[in-house]
Amino acid sequence: MAGRYFLILDNGGTNTRALIFDEEGTQVGVSVFDTPWIQDMPEMREIDLKGMRDSLFAAIRQVLERTEVSPKDIACITCVGHGKGLYLLDNNGKIFCNGILSTDERANDLARSFETRVKEIYPISHQHVMASQAPVLLRWIKDHEPERYANIGSILSAKDFVRYLLTGGIHQEIGDASGNNLINLKTRDYDDRLLTFFGISEAVQWRPDLVESADIVDTIDVQAANETGLIEGTPVTGGLFDIDAGTLGSGALDHNHYSVIAGTWSINTYLSHTPTERMPGIMNSLFLKDRVLVEASSPTSSGNLSRILRLLSPTGKDTDEDYERLEANLRQEDADFTQVLYTPFLYGSNSDPDATASFVGLESTTTRMQLVRAVYEGVVFAHRQHIDQLLYSDTTRPQSLRVCGGAANSPSWMQMFADIIGLPVQTVKGHEITGLGGAVLSAYATGDYSNLQQAANRMIHVDSCFEPDAVQHRKYDEKYQRYQILLDALNGVWSKLHATQKEGTR
Repeated sequence: MAGRYFLILDNGGTNTRALIFDEEGTQVGVSVFDTPWIQDMPEMREIDLKGMRDSLFAAIRQVLERTEVSPKDIACITCVGHGKGLYLLDNNGKIFCNGILSTDERANDLARSFETRVKEIYPISHQHVMASQAPVLLRWIKDHEPERYANIGSILSAKDFVRYLLTGGIHQEIGDASGNNLINLKTRDYDDRLLTFFGISEAVQWRPDLVESADIVDTIDVQAANETGLIEGTPVTGGLFDIDAGTLGSGALDHNHYSVIAGTWSINTYLSHTPTERMPGIMNSLFLKDRVLVEASSPTSSGNLSRILRLLSPTGKDTDEDYERLEANLRQEDADFTQVLYTPFLYGSNSDPDATASFVGLESTTTRMQLVRAVYEGVVFAHRQHIDQLLYSDTTRPQSLRVCGGAANSPSWMQMFADIIGLPVQTVKGHEITGLGGAVLSAYATGDYSNLQQAANRMIHVDSCFEPDAVQHRKYDEKYQRYQILLDALNGVWSKLHATQKEGTR
């Protein structure tokens, strides 16, 4: 295939994708593999980095073969990755241990302790403290795995690690670093006071050079070229934190739209020129060179559905046919179909930190489909909680929500989003919106467009619109209030259950 193309490598906590887009923003090919994560302990979610490298390089070869795109026609490469988590290299710039995913919860107690003192650093980073942030994980490793800690040479985020695999360059993209509680948002630079706060002052020597998202910071090295089929010297951008990529790929670049990513994480954002004041649940990070991404998020989104479907299936698997049947059922039923409530906390919570997933309200007549629909609704309730936080922090109300992620593949689920949250929902053409955001960035970085908005206008197109149904919204509003009452009643109780669960695993 002749033309000019962009290769996007999207490293998510569940799946990793190698995608190729053309200049119009059309996805011409994809190769997907399961992110090779490991869970030896319930709270720990790590990733085999050498296995990741092998699978990623194979995916690049595969997508080039499938699309018949010539490697010489790849104009630029952008790496996109999940935020937070921790990817380490040793003093020689080599892989020496597993990476840690953003859904890892080993440092929950530590994060909770630091959060009680967050007012000391919020004026610097404008971040709350989360268990999967790099400084918290580093402190946990320092306390529990001194051997690993002693070998650290560089600390990276997910997509910075992928860029390193392709180029050998060791850099930290500033937007990702700012979401990881490493950056002073006013100076746009590292701030040693943050490391001091977390009790890891020595980590100052492990911080790589900072780079900007849209800058060409490296090129494909000879080893990666030989193993992937790419051309040595192909430019590689600083890349994007997946939240930034989703915001960019959805076209939510002005205050008329909030960006919503419904994948493993419930990620809800809007763009501002200034960070918000400290308030519960609200985070701030740098978005490109001139804006701040205001975020409310938690790992409480559509990843819950696939796991529950596997638990309820006799085969332990979820299939395309399952989702087709569910879609048909969702179209036929409404808010009255089930009164069961589901707390979507399989991978973490936006309520009590010790909260776990649960069904409440089962009766002898409850059906499998009522349980499944409760999962759909519970996921949207978690999103609504975050949207309400954003609306409280914002001065204007958006015209719509731009939704991407796995849930956006279901029109009925999108209608449920509109009905529960009470705002119009729009989806964007294409299935890989974070990848599209990477393509928009690549096109801008290589000079195809004079600014990002121009690139977005050319490459991003709204697919479907869903207006809230007033009757359904009223019914869901009542159900959402019951959901909130349930969470309020259980706050403080979860810790006792969590303690008993830990006893049971010994």
